[in-house]
Amino acid sequence: MAQIPNLDNAPLNLASLREQSQKDLLNILKNIRGKKCIVIDPKIGGSLSLLIQTSLLRENDAELRHLSAEPVQTECSKILYLVRPQINLMKFISSNIQYDLSKGVQREYFVYFVPRRTVVCEKIFEEEKVHHILTIGEYPFYLLPLDEDVLSFELDLAYKECYVDGDKSSLWHIAKAIHKLEFSFGIVPNVRAKGWASTKVADILNSLQVEEPVNAADMGIPEINTLILLDREVDMVTPMCFQLTYEGLLDEILQINNGSVEIDGTVMGQQDGKKIKVPLNSSDKLYKEIRDMNYEVVVQVLRQKATSIQQDYAEVKSTSQSVSKLRDFAKKLYSVPEIARHVNLAHHLQSFTCKPSFHARLDIEQTILELQNFEACFEYIEEMIHKQEPLINVLRLLVLFSITNSGLPKKNFDYLRREILHSYGFEHMPTLYNLEKAGLFKKQESKSNWLTIARALQLIVDDTETANPNDISYIFSGYAPLSIRLIQHAIRSGWRSIEEIMKLLPGPHVDLKRGASSYSSLDANPVFQSNLDRVADGRRSLALVIFIGGVTYAEIAALRFLSSQEGMGYDFIVGTTKMVNGTTMLETLMMNNV
Repeated sequence: MAQIPNLDNAPLNLASLREQSQKDLLNILKNIRGKKCIVIDPKIGGSLSLLIQTSLLRENDAELRHLSAEPVQTECSKILYLVRPQINLMKFISSNIQYDLSKGVQREYFVYFVPRRTVVCEKIFEEEKVHHILTIGEYPFYLLPLDEDVLSFELDLAYKECYVDGDKSSLWHIAKAIHKLEFSFGIVPNVRAKGWASTKVADILNSLQVEEPVNAADMGIPEINTLILLDREVDMVTPMCFQLTYEGLLDEILQINNGSVEIDGTVMGQQDGKKIKVPLNSSDKLYKEIRDMNYEVVVQVLRQKATSIQQDYAEVKSTSQSVSKLRDFAKKLYSVPEIARHVNLAHHLQSFTCKPSFHARLDIEQTILELQNFEACFEYIEEMIHKQEPLINVLRLLVLFSITNSGLPKKNFDYLRREILHSYGFEHMPTLYNLEKAGLFKKQESKSNWLTIARALQLIVDDTETANPNDISYIFSGYAPLSIRLIQHAIRSGWRSIEEIMKLLPGPHVDLKRGASSYSSLDANPVFQSNLDRVADGRRSLALVIFIGGVTYAEIAALRFLSSQEGMGYDFIVGTTKMVNGTTMLETLMMNNV
């Protein structure tokens, strides 16, 4: 099965966006005549695997290498570096070139920045005295379709850059990507943003429309009716919770990377233990059907499908069948490899989910979310530290505990901080500093308003039905993601109806009516008519929901569920800086310990 996702059923023509990105890359290759070596920044390598087949690059006389501090081993006389504008990568390129020069090797060097060049990076080349032998260009690759309803800006570090480093460059990138979408699909008439980063993106988007206007008259009815921008900071509770959908659990336990998981061949029924990549996207019909279900339900569905085929096989074997019935059975056999693949994956996941520690973790999460028994939660985390459980697991619960309590009392905060440093080493001081700076683990300065928010938005739901869900709370077996409740309100009745709750959440919120003109905060716009969002000719409306700082697979599942509900009238496309879970988010805050 192709790793590049099939986009035929996307609510927008995402295939045309992907084709344009492919064309742009192939044009760069064609302009460098003859045999060349493409040296790719490893992070971009994963993204490109979802964009273009390697065979297409080879057809254009290109061989592939990954950029590192080591010199490039190639016979090619032309080298094309395809890199993000990051200072450490510029130093790798400079040392590669200086090595060639010291050996008397003569080559042509091309550096293409993804998505744009920066003065800071070019200055490094000047300082390293290699600028004069470089040809510099840009590859404007802003958006990567991960699936038929998911787009990624591939900005791995956006959360840390915005909330810890104070670097807002990713916000320009996001606004530019949205503006590029508008050139293809029309100006989005309704924009709602919550959080300082989101309101800033809305602002930049307005400026870009002034500088490089999309001609609304030429475009006709915009294909995207509503844009909702949401800062990850507004809801950091959800990513810290353990995801319980099939896709979410695969990401938590195996980590989905660029639309696939890497796993031992033995898990998938192969004889050798070599690692294999298992693609996970809508091209796999069974995966599309089960990925958003609660994990326990998936096991039952797979069992039913396998049993049904067994029964059909027994029937075909024991009785003479008509040709049409045999043909129907043959069609069913096409799904056997897909069923086998997911039975193997589900069985592997079960080796984790059947452990008592897994259920204990879910129980303590629920206790934290309900703000029940502070002492029991504190002692659970304390015990994890003393048992030296993986630090990332400790931090994930600690952050959830701190956010729901609006920080921890000074005595508890100081104690846990000290215990972490004693148990795991003082090299983790920068991590604790980053967590505090981002407001994720801090001293309590005011009373928690979590229960007020949870009650007003019905975040904690008792007796959640996971097999036949009627609410998004099935995603976490009783917790409805805050982020998705906010989107639900934005779409159905506007945020005006929950104005007081919006004020309790981080950052400002704005409502922007575009095409015609005005940009105003919701405070200054008392009349909010959600029916203005409806498309005039009765078609389902399309909302683009962008998470600045990352989105989880569970949240995407919740949006798909919302879209399927009777009377919703909206399809959703999700845009994100990166697919994340609590572990991968916190890992970015631990990176500078190395």
